[in-house]
Amino acid sequence: MSPSMEIEPASPTRSTVLSPTSASPHPQPPSQDIYTTFSQREKYGITFILGITTITSPLTATIYFPLLPLLQAHFHTSAQAINLTITIYIIFQALSPLFFATLSDTFGRRPIFLVTLLIYLFANLGLALQQDSYGALLVLRALQSFGSSAAIAVSYGVVADVCVPSDRGKMVGPISSAQSLGLCIGPVIGGWVAWKSRGYGWVFWVLVIVSGVLVAVAGAFLPETARNVVGNGRQGATRWWIRPWCNGIVHSLRRLRQQGTPKEKSSFERDASGGRDAEELCAEKKRFKFLDFLACLRIIFWKDSALILWMHGWFYLVDYSIQTALPSIYQDIYHFNELLIGLSYLPRGAGIITGGYLNGKMMDRKYRLTAKEINHTIDRAAGDNLDHFPIETARSRDSWHLFGTLSLILIAYGWAVEKHAHVSIPLVLQYAQGFLTTSLYTIFITLLVDVFPESPSTAAAAGSVARCSLAASGVAALQPLLDVLGRGWYFTALALVSSFFGFVVVFAIQTHGRSWRSERRAKTTTVQRDQEYGEKDEAPRPASS
Repeated sequence: MSPSMEIEPASPTRSTVLSPTSASPHPQPPSQDIYTTFSQREKYGITFILGITTITSPLTATIYFPLLPLLQAHFHTSAQAINLTITIYIIFQALSPLFFATLSDTFGRRPIFLVTLLIYLFANLGLALQQDSYGALLVLRALQSFGSSAAIAVSYGVVADVCVPSDRGKMVGPISSAQSLGLCIGPVIGGWVAWKSRGYGWVFWVLVIVSGVLVAVAGAFLPETARNVVGNGRQGATRWWIRPWCNGIVHSLRRLRQQGTPKEKSSFERDASGGRDAEELCAEKKRFKFLDFLACLRIIFWKDSALILWMHGWFYLVDYSIQTALPSIYQDIYHFNELLIGLSYLPRGAGIITGGYLNGKMMDRKYRLTAKEINHTIDRAAGDNLDHFPIETARSRDSWHLFGTLSLILIAYGWAVEKHAHVSIPLVLQYAQGFLTTSLYTIFITLLVDVFPESPSTAAAAGSVARCSLAASGVAALQPLLDVLGRGWYFTALALVSSFFGFVVVFAIQTHGRSWRSERRAKTTTVQRDQEYGEKDEAPRPASS
């Protein structure tokens, strides 16, 4: 088995892994062939913690929607000014992963989770205490988004850390469903609390409680999984800030017992290639990667990833457009109060939850079908070498049916609300829309992580930048387009654009994606090899002709 980026050994270094010519004639020791040492039980625990942690951003975004009329009346401002707080939130949804995802690929997942959750906690506390200034609302909403929005990108990095490609859907599905739970319950909580309290202040106190619980759970139980910090899980996390709090005493006692007996240090705490601690090598990498916050922006400009990002971001725009339009639809047409507006999000949320869970299982099934078609034997221990596997086809197969059906649903939804159909019709259509959109953007964010295995959180951050940029532009253009086109023609146009470009882009991904990926990998491998040569060579390297 030739080494590649997709099949990473436990060593945190990548100099031998990234080069396609670096295959060794000697087989690796069995311990190095294991992709991860995290047990299935530990993966279940990690999945649960990631699920409740990734709730923060969608919960905070959607709990806000039923408050829009109350905020407009409280601050004596226009609907456009209140919509600006949504646009600000989406902008910082893009900026937060841009900053924190690269740090998580360098310093580890756990510290970034804790830092961002603490920022989120203090932003919620500020919003709960300060309710007089519209300017403060804008600033604190930005800080709230900055703290909550990195969790999703970092979570996809954790999935890549502990799951081989053939089993990632099994973990992505529950995380996506849990993330979608925030989308589902957010409007209900916001509407119910605002309705009962006759104001919006207590909604932010609810978020203070939620964020405090999340800090406690993640701090106490979430282990470090980053492969450049703990390898495949064999390297023990010795720094206090990357150890779960509940394990602190155990690790301290263990280190005391090992003091003075370095010869007894276990082999999994040493780097297999050079005998240095994994975290020493990680610290060496930090000096070079710390300022590389624009790494995810470079991902946007490769041909293969640009198409994947478009698919992921476009269907997020579709989903966000419906979310933003719901309050006005159900207030203006069906005369719902705040509580009923919140409840109107439930069918869509149920579709998102079931779509996320079932789509995760379907992704693994499609992976197995593709492997069977090309007579490929899936390596569940070390992970498959995706250099020689058509992962683009495996992930995107049958997506034609999904966005074709979604287009029909959008057209039906637009004309149902335009013609003031019975309220049950748009509610049922919202369920189908939630199911289909979450399936589509989960497929393509998983594919993005698959094709950038060396920096999965950075790749997921590029997905956040793409989807939030498109969503922000969609929200900004929503009301003017609705005023000009009306709801029927607006959703019809959205459906036609989704269908046309969806077919074209998926055809290009399946036809050319693998060759474009190989081309990108060859270029980046050459650049990295040159950089590593320059770092190791003390004498100046002669300029190439």
